[in-house]
Amino acid sequence: MKIDEIIARAGVNQLIAAFDLLHDILFWVKDNESRVLYANQHFIEHQGYKSLDQILLKTDFDFSPKHLAFQYVNDDKRVMSGYIVTDRLELNQTSNGELAWFSTSKKVITDESNQILGTYGITRHLQKTSKALLHVRAIEGPVNYIREHYHRHICIEELAQLAHLSVSALERRFKKHLAKTPNQFINEIRLENARRLLVETQLPVSQIAYECGFSEPSYFSKQFKRLFGEIPSQMRNQIE
Repeated sequence: MKIDEIIARAGVNQLIAAFDLLHDILFWVKDNESRVLYANQHFIEHQGYKSLDQILLKTDFDFSPKHLAFQYVNDDKRVMSGYIVTDRLELNQTSNGELAWFSTSKKVITDESNQILGTYGITRHLQKTSKALLHVRAIEGPVNYIREHYHRHICIEELAQLAHLSVSALERRFKKHLAKTPNQFINEIRLENARRLLVETQLPVSQIAYECGFSEPSYFSKQFKRLFGEIPSQMRNQIE
């Protein structure tokens, strides 16, 4: 029997149900409005539920902190517009609320006429994959330092010293493991925290910029739009 005949007879549901056998992977399928159409059992339990019908047609806003939900939904929109996410390293919350390393890949779903139907993706919890975690630990110290001190000036030299590396070696490790330079990572951490403050507080945009390490509000707005596709005031208007 040919592979296409096996797939046709088995049906898509039986095939994607195989993701329930992978206990270190979150798998989901969403429509073009970021509503959950399918998720494996590990994803369901990660969100605090027991069965698929409890999260069907829900979005990330139904089970994630608001600032993270904005991140996930905007990510879906970017993927549907052509942005590619492959083995992206990121620090996210575990089911018990702690921060841990994850690797995420996402793709767009289209029909035979190339019409966009939605997205699907997988996220691996690297704490459960020792080989992958060994690679992450090469930059874990500088990454944690940036996350704790993003609000002030951080020079690459102090990060290199913290990691007991030369500046060039540190930059190579960031490019290898995060696909970005240390300065780019610092900028993104600042912007992610700024987005959180936009969602969770009523602080003026200029104050948020300053508290997240940006000395010029105009530069902050420009960088914010580059990463999230809209200026800070537009995002805040959506929330209100």
